[in-house]
Amino acid sequence: MEIVTSRLVIFGGKISCLRCTASSKRSGEQCKKPALKISRTQKCEFHGGRSTGPKTEGGKARQRASVITSGNCTKESTEGRSRSALRLAWLEDALYVLEMTDAPRTRGRKPKGYKPFVTLEDVKSFLIDNPLNLPEGSAEHQN
Repeated sequence: MEIVTSRLVIFGGKISCLRCTASSKRSGEQCKKPALKISRTQKCEFHGGRSTGPKTEGGKARQRASVITSGNCTKESTEGRSRSALRLAWLEDALYVLEMTDAPRTRGRKPKGYKPFVTLEDVKSFLIDNPLNLPEGSAEHQN
């Protein structure tokens, strides 16, 4: 994805301006719109050319403390889904090691931190360390 900082000639050669440097994630092509004169990053109005970012210390602190990573997902919700997917992958491995199923394995990428269980000792240590198996009244369950 090479960004070409060429000049655009528009309106029949009467106006010459810089081209927006944003590029497409899908095709990798550079944006074909003219960059705004006020843009420090040489972007068009659709790619954040008017944005100047937070100016006050409070605004900058809010930006750093923001938990939104993309769209409407927070870091906590993303990590929670990842932990759940990891537990499910380990439970599936346990079923295969214990020979309790012969169904086809789940396809696709494995969650972050996944290491497959291949021995009965792996399954035993998972069942001992899994916090979901603690008795209701134990002190460890309430932590």
